[in-house]
Amino acid sequence: MVKSIRFAFAFRCVALIIATAGFLDMLGVFFGEPRLGTLAYYTMQSNILAIVLFFMLTIRTATALRDGKGGGVGFFPRFGMVCTIDIMLTFIVYWALLAPMLFTMIEEYSLWTFDNLAVHGITPLLCLLDYVLFTRPRHLKYRDVYYVCIFPMLYLVGTTLAGLLGYVYYVSAADGMPVRFPYFFYDFDRIGTASAAYIGAMIVFFLLVGHLFYFVDRKRRA
Repeated sequence: MVKSIRFAFAFRCVALIIATAGFLDMLGVFFGEPRLGTLAYYTMQSNILAIVLFFMLTIRTATALRDGKGGGVGFFPRFGMVCTIDIMLTFIVYWALLAPMLFTMIEEYSLWTFDNLAVHGITPLLCLLDYVLFTRPRHLKYRDVYYVCIFPMLYLVGTTLAGLLGYVYYVSAADGMPVRFPYFFYDFDRIGTASAAYIGAMIVFFLLVGHLFYFVDRKRRA
C-alpha cells in the first residue's frame, strides 16, 4: 500500500481530470451539442459515480496534505470498493460483450477515441488502481458485499420501468422497431425471458467480486 500523500494527491488530481474530461467529451459538451440521451446509459451513470469518488478523494487528500497528517491515504475504503466494482462492470461488459458486436456491426465505429476509451476503459482502471494502491486493509464490512448491488439494481429497475412506460432510445435500423431498453442483454422486447439469465449472471458477478474484494481485504496487511 502506497502511503505518500503527495503521490496520492497527484494521482487523484490526474484521475479526476481524466474522468471528468472523458465524461464531458462523451456527453458532447466540448462540441457544443450535448447528447443528453447518453446519460440514460449505465456507462455514463457509473462514470458519474467515479467522478464523485475521485472528487471526494482529491479534496480529502488535499486536506491531509495541507494539515501535514501522516498515515495512510486510503480514504473512504468502503465507498471506494463499491464504486470500483460498479464501474468495473462497465469495463467488463463493454470490452467483452459490446465492443466486439459494435465493431463488426457498425463499419465506421471507432473504439479508439478519447471519450470512448476514457469512459469504458481508463476511468474504470483508474478506480481499480486507486483502490489497490491506496486503500487501507481491514476496513471493509461484510455487508459491503451486498451494497455493491444497490446501484446497478436501481439502474436496472429504473430503465426497465422507463422502457415499459414507453421510453425509446432509438429506432433499430435492423428491424425498424423502437429500442426501449439500453442494452441487448436485457432487451425484453427482443430476447424475452432470456434476459433473466443475463441479469442473474450479473448479480452473481457482483456478489462474487464483492466477496473477492472482502476476503482479500481480510488477508492484506497494512
